[in-house]
Amino acid sequence: MAITTHPAGIGAASGDDRQVASSIAALITDAPVPHPTLLKTFGAMMAREFRVLGRNAPSTFIRAVMQPLLFAFVFAYVLPKIGSGFGSAGGGGGAAGGVTFATILVPGLMGSMFLMQGMFGTTMPLVMEFSWQRTIEDRALAPVPISVLAVQKITAGAIQALIGAAIVFPVVYWVHAPGQGPHIAGVNWPLLIVVMIFASTMTASLGLLLGTVVDPRKIQMVFAVVLLPLTMLGCVYYPWSALHVIRWLQIVVLFNPMVYMTEGLRAALTPGLGHMALWAILVALVGGTVVFGALAVRTFRNRVVN
Repeated sequence: MAITTHPAGIGAASGDDRQVASSIAALITDAPVPHPTLLKTFGAMMAREFRVLGRNAPSTFIRAVMQPLLFAFVFAYVLPKIGSGFGSAGGGGGAAGGVTFATILVPGLMGSMFLMQGMFGTTMPLVMEFSWQRTIEDRALAPVPISVLAVQKITAGAIQALIGAAIVFPVVYWVHAPGQGPHIAGVNWPLLIVVMIFASTMTASLGLLLGTVVDPRKIQMVFAVVLLPLTMLGCVYYPWSALHVIRWLQIVVLFNPMVYMTEGLRAALTPGLGHMALWAILVALVGGTVVFGALAVRTFRNRVVN
């Protein structure tokens, strides 16, 4: 038995297919298009960061408080108690002008916390996200440019740096020998806010840059090679003006971004003490933030795409 197909049936079927296709195309064209704004997406990513930070709050707090606590205990309590000369100037060999060592230590410790928390809070999550599991790909699927994701990571690291630096104040005020507490008066609040914002952003940008250009397997070595010299030569335990007796070192440390953070904090917290010129501090902090931030966004984008 032969089966025949009427040509009209084929034409009708083709017409129906075209009609269905045109209807689907019309539905797709008229469908509401989602418009996720950069602000909403950025807020959602920051909410995730805060949730993770809150979940790890105990470990984050311990990591942030241990360094200033130990430094304040040793330099502001133990050494003055045993008469090591870190007391006031009246005790012989102390800080010049009757200034306690804790007064010099507060801006230095804050700068140290900016560096450690800003870099650690940005670099270590990157090591996990760029590992063999490639969890960074889930974050890269957000409906925003990859550069926005980089800026979000810098922002999250800067917030952690601000929290770590703020912990220094109560620690040094509470942990010191009698008469060896910090003497902070005449605080320049606008300058302090500007220095803290740019210091935290610059260290987070530096952390993002290191996290994207260094092999994750060697990140611990990089921290040891980078953090220790930056801290020891970052005017944490002495003001930059005191290095005039070692002129070559005073010039060399100008390449250390941490010097400008600590000197800026000294200019804001203890304006009566010697510090670097404000124009040099602000130029270095703003310029360093822009340069490190631009390089970090670029290397992060290239790392994610590749």
